[in-house]
Amino acid sequence: MKKIYILLGMVAMFTSSCEDFLNEEPIDKIGAEQYYTDEAGLTQVLAGVYDPLGSVNLYGNNINVINEVGSDEGYYARSAQTTGVQVYNFDPTNANIAGLWTDLYTGINRANDLIAHIDLPKMDEDKRQQILGEALFLRGYYYFMLVTRFGDVPVRLTPTTSPNGVQIARTPTAQVYAQILKDMKEAEAKVGTSSAIGYPSRVSKTVVQGILARVCLQMAGYPLNDASKYAESLSWSKKVIDSGEHALNITYSTDAAYNSFNETIPSIPANSNNAYRQIFINAAREAYNTKECMWEVEFKGNRADGYFDLGGLGSQIGITMTPSAANSPLYNSIGYCYGFVKGTSRLFNKYDATGKDLRRDWNLTTYTWTINNTTNVATKTAIAKTVQFGRDVAKWRREYELLSPKDKNQTGINFPVLRYSDVLLMFAEAENQVNGPTAAAYEAINQVRRRGYGLPVGIPSLLADFTGLNKATFQQAIEDERMRELCFEGLRRYDLIRWNKFVSTMNSVGAEMAAAPSVSGPLSIGDQRYGKTAGINVTNRNLLFPIPSIEILSNKLITENNPGW
Repeated sequence: MKKIYILLGMVAMFTSSCEDFLNEEPIDKIGAEQYYTDEAGLTQVLAGVYDPLGSVNLYGNNINVINEVGSDEGYYARSAQTTGVQVYNFDPTNANIAGLWTDLYTGINRANDLIAHIDLPKMDEDKRQQILGEALFLRGYYYFMLVTRFGDVPVRLTPTTSPNGVQIARTPTAQVYAQILKDMKEAEAKVGTSSAIGYPSRVSKTVVQGILARVCLQMAGYPLNDASKYAESLSWSKKVIDSGEHALNITYSTDAAYNSFNETIPSIPANSNNAYRQIFINAAREAYNTKECMWEVEFKGNRADGYFDLGGLGSQIGITMTPSAANSPLYNSIGYCYGFVKGTSRLFNKYDATGKDLRRDWNLTTYTWTINNTTNVATKTAIAKTVQFGRDVAKWRREYELLSPKDKNQTGINFPVLRYSDVLLMFAEAENQVNGPTAAAYEAINQVRRRGYGLPVGIPSLLADFTGLNKATFQQAIEDERMRELCFEGLRRYDLIRWNKFVSTMNSVGAEMAAAPSVSGPLSIGDQRYGKTAGINVTNRNLLFPIPSIEILSNKLITENNPGW
């Protein structure tokens, strides 16, 4: 399933050539001679276009551990963290923001280089067009990540081959979005189908359609407020649903290997139909299902096997497990985890209070690990059902990893950029905005809810189903359901921004955290009061990140920063 990584090791020379302005030979000549000769070379270049997605500054770590961790669903759980992006106390010199900007433009420049040379190789024309489609989509996606985070940004559509090429003024947000739509719509007609590709790390037709639905929803909300884009989002999400390529995962394993570490306090029987948790168990075990997990940023290996493309799911974000001995057997049986991120009481309380929504006790841990550093034995200690705060994010669990030895700091667990449940929820939101809470809108959201409760997704349920809502209350139900279903998948901050609720929500959740009670015992280090800083610090300026100082210094056509910076 890790097919695209076969190519990445061969990309290093190309990428260093692309980025080295001082190289004596022109970059386009080097590219043409070394990589644009045949299909294999072109595919190597395409792998380089994908590669920034897995960088530390993007989905490899910072998306959900540093840059965008502070929201109403989670917080960076370190009491001494008083500065940094994690708590919205930083300035334009911040290295994490600069790294994000740089890596996104690295991906764009690689896409531009491929697009500019797409016709050079002698190869099958259908395969050429598929590669072109993926490059166009990725360029659009990198710009989507830029415009949602930085607002007006320079748009570069040709390769940067000299220092003069970096002098480009900022393009207005609406025009950036227009380019994103142009690239993605062109890509949609060229890329392969999900079933033909067979694995989630390359972009398929339905992935493009699903991301177009996401882009249009973002455009429909703040700051553009282009309500016409709800209809476009509805159209794109319906194309995914009607394709028959995707479905919610409804299967789960009762195999002992999948349940040996199953949380039993409070108990979830090993044979419960918890198909939701199976998605994330499968991710740890490299058993991928493109029906549900449509697009993932691929990670692989444990460094001991020669692969170094690892990410932070399970190790940076997960259930805290930190043995002190370097040779502790707990490294391989459970896996080291820093537990940098914890869930808020607000997220905990969004779920059914009785615990019948099985997602709560998977996404937020029901236990802690206590390590005896003398015996190297880990003891699982229950968290009382009434405790709403201080719970580690438990969506990705290293207990299920198959590779041995396990790397201390990183894992091969893929990051889910687009799941089918997200498409259903986008469809329901767009349908409600265009036509009100129709039967189709109810069915889309209720399928997601039924799966969350461990019920058959196609059968109406008095327990799980929403009924009797008006347009406004249905919209609120969608907002809450996205939180329950998609928490910690890098979407919440931008959902809150497009709903124009980010500042008010962060301020209110910060106040809640500040008022949380102090506790003793295993949760004392993760006291929710440590998370108050991010919420309290947020102001209108945090709707966008600042343009990095290093970019303003090097690009003289950028004459001012974002408001408040």
